[in-house]
Amino acid sequence: MKIKSLLFYVLIAFCFSFQLNSQILEPVKWESKVEKVSENEYKVIIQANIDKGWYIYSQHQQSKESFAPTTFFEFTNQENNYTLIGEFAEPSVAPIFDKIFEENVVKFKDTAVFEQLIAISNSELSQFDLIVEYQTCDDSKCIPGDYTFNISLDGSDITKEIAEIDNRSKELSESLNLNVTGWDKFESQTIKKKGNFSIFLLGFLGGLIALLTPCVFPMIPLTVSFFTKSANDPKKGLFNSILYGFFIFIIYALLSIPFHVLDSLDPGILNNISTNVTLNIIFFIIFIVFAFSFFGYFELTLPQSWSATMDSKANKIGGFIGVFFMALTLAIVSFSCTGPILGTLLGSSLTADGGAMQLTMGMSGFGLALALPFSLFAMFPKWLNSLPKSGGWLNTVKVVLGFIELALALKFLSNADLVEHWGLLKREVFIGLWILIGIGLVLYLFGKIKFPHDGPLQKLSKVRITTGILVIGFVIYLIPGLINSAHANLKWLSGFPPPVFYSLYEKSSECPLDLNCNKDLSEGLAQAKAENKPILLDFTGWACVNCRKMEEQVWSASNVYDILSENYVIISLYVDDKKALPEEDQFQYLRSNGSVKEIETIGDKWATLQTINFENNSQPYYALLDHDMQLLNTTNAYEPDADVYYDWLKKGLENFKN
Repeated sequence: MKIKSLLFYVLIAFCFSFQLNSQILEPVKWESKVEKVSENEYKVIIQANIDKGWYIYSQHQQSKESFAPTTFFEFTNQENNYTLIGEFAEPSVAPIFDKIFEENVVKFKDTAVFEQLIAISNSELSQFDLIVEYQTCDDSKCIPGDYTFNISLDGSDITKEIAEIDNRSKELSESLNLNVTGWDKFESQTIKKKGNFSIFLLGFLGGLIALLTPCVFPMIPLTVSFFTKSANDPKKGLFNSILYGFFIFIIYALLSIPFHVLDSLDPGILNNISTNVTLNIIFFIIFIVFAFSFFGYFELTLPQSWSATMDSKANKIGGFIGVFFMALTLAIVSFSCTGPILGTLLGSSLTADGGAMQLTMGMSGFGLALALPFSLFAMFPKWLNSLPKSGGWLNTVKVVLGFIELALALKFLSNADLVEHWGLLKREVFIGLWILIGIGLVLYLFGKIKFPHDGPLQKLSKVRITTGILVIGFVIYLIPGLINSAHANLKWLSGFPPPVFYSLYEKSSECPLDLNCNKDLSEGLAQAKAENKPILLDFTGWACVNCRKMEEQVWSASNVYDILSENYVIISLYVDDKKALPEEDQFQYLRSNGSVKEIETIGDKWATLQTINFENNSQPYYALLDHDMQLLNTTNAYEPDADVYYDWLKKGLENFKN
């Protein structure tokens, strides 16, 4: 049971993490002061002022085997100068149970004060540095941070010591600074967010699908009949039935509320889900498990004791509270059907920005769709006669969802494959597997294959035949994706399969749509100068869904494609590329706070370059530049309107010519 529960909570973590985009944020502001305690003892006081909605972790977690991160302080220059007395004290707060890792975690919000006593052994010591490394999280994202304190014991001016890096690292670090100009002329475009209402509608759609599963559908007539017939007063029965539906809605909405206050998610998942190989493989396995659960090989349920306890309380208490526990029982026992659907829909739609509110809207839409039938059929009981009888068709719905989960699982394996360049799931292999899954679904719908819970198929229903025909149509739509042709684009699926250039076929270039692009900044700049063309600087990622949508839906538009191919030099920099740089190109980058970042991979280099020059680390991100690194138009993010994007490119070209 513990493993099954863990899968559920990891799925909720996934809901926040899909298509993660991030901005440069500093949610924690640090302060320091020193108090003299005695002749040679001082108290170092560090205060973290944490923005509303954010928190940081404790220095110590409850278990040494804990996966939760910790805040870490490092005192420099201790030898023969001073010693630490005791441990770094921190606020005393009650640990909070983390449902993902099933352990207690200590974390702080608003303000956290840390204190450390030190004993001075070198009377000439007047200052030293103290470094803190930490993770800070809000409802939708976690970001790593570090800060260096310059501690003065006698109040004298700080003589700041800068970390030393060799001359080669200094030269390579300097090359990352493009000295981009023209910011006063143009303002950066903000990333377009999905509206909360669209998230609500997606959740509502998921709830409607969940209604058609064997975990929920049979409960509608049973529950409505119970309320309308068990009560002495028909009006009371109607009221209880409506109340029951209302509580279902409230329960799903309330599930998101804790994430507005306490973020119980692993920072590693939130920060790296889009590109982290291990986590993508984990989610691949989770969705495979969901698929086989839908196929009927086993039941993925929450602990049975939960539903038994809720049912017992509903029978004993009665009244409003009893109805609430009945609704809670339904939410628990239906998890094997509702959990994967809800997780899939939310995980496919949430972004990091505003994630907690989007989660609330999605969960509310899902709960409303589940709740409506219980209230509507109680208000209009004659409608119950129009409901189809429960039967094998419910299991058919569940198996169809299993095939869908199987197809979605491949997306996570593809993310890992793209980032590591394994070459396991080239575009044609990915599409081929989807075709096989589609053929399997067609064979199932037409009764050629069966699963454990399927009964004998007497006659194909019209719905089953229609669904089968639609799946055949989808499979036919996929077939051109196996061919090395212009029809392999599959615009309807942009962002899901690997990019067109990640192919088994030999391509004229490893660039989107066979456009002529560069993946190296210096080579691209040299080409732009030689051809006297402006630059489209494209910060992208192998696992970036919106990047693929832009390339396959916007760049492919004839007017956009023509202006890109004829008038621009494209420089595509993949910030999530895990391929190691040649040893001679690896170096240390000195941050403004004096700390050092190791630049070891291609992604490290381009991500740092984007952060330094544009104070942004979201993808896709576009900048139009001339040869002197002067902006030609606003910087741009995700823009799904091809005409708007074309006008943006055209204006940049005009500014270049002028």
